[in-house]
This record gives sequence, structure tokens and C-alpha cells, in this order.
Amino acid sequence: MTSFKIPESVLVVIHTPALEVLLIERADQPGFWQSVTGSMDALDEPLALTAAREVLEETGISARPEDFRDWALANVYEIYPVWRHRYAPGVTRNTEHVFSLCVPPGTAVTLSPREHRAWQWLPWREAADRCFSPSNAEAVLMLPKFAA
Repeated sequence: MTSFKIPESVLVVIHTPALEVLLIERADQPGFWQSVTGSMDALDEPLALTAAREVLEETGISARPEDFRDWALANVYEIYPVWRHRYAPGVTRNTEHVFSLCVPPGTAVTLSPREHRAWQWLPWREAADRCFSPSNAEAVLMLPKFAA
């Protein structure tokens, strides 16, 4: 039996107090830089728990659900065709909930090589320019408002 992804996810902008943003490059799409993203594992999984789980899985950064700032912002977007097979037939749209996580400068990053191939810290404006996803770039540009 195939298990499909739930079309409800989180986008987590990881940043330092100086607003340097962590971006990670997708292993399956070289050149696609992004913040941490990931789908809920269960329909009843709290979004902050999804955020904490995905950050740990993708970056090795351990944080508690209460460490995340929920922006109370959700983006609904068309799922890229290259990834649509991961969802149930007929599912074409995803709802992405935006969070941020402030970490100390020099926080260690350990990537999941199956998912990502490189990481970098960039000033927030440069990070926004590097994001392949418009919703990710928009979130990074909004970071100064939510980090204050």
C-alpha cells in the first residue's frame, strides 16, 4: 500500500539574531536553494511539532516546538509537477504554514544527504534572492517583521 504525502506542510526560516538565513540545496534538484520544508506526518500532528521534526531531520538542529515562532501565515500553492507523484491522485495544491527559528551564530548544521547536498548562511536579502520558491523568498523578505 502506498503512503501519500499530506498536502499540509511547514516552511521554517532558520536565522541568527543578525538575520543571517540558513539555506539548504536540494539533492534531487541541484541549484534549488530553500529553507526547511516538510509535510505533516499525520493529520493530527501539531504544526510546531512538524516544524521541529523537519528541522532536526533536514539540518540536525534540535529545537523544541515552543522555540518556533508561528507567523500565522499560510501559503496555498500549486505543487510542482516533478513532486506531484508523492501525493494522492488528484491532489495538486499544498498549504504551507510559515514558522521561524532563531539560532545562535555558528550553529552546527548536519544535512540529510538523501534530501540536501549543501548549506549556507546568507544575509536575509541575499537569501531571498537565492530561494527557488516564490513563497520561500517572500517569507525570507518578511523575516525582519517577524524577528523583531
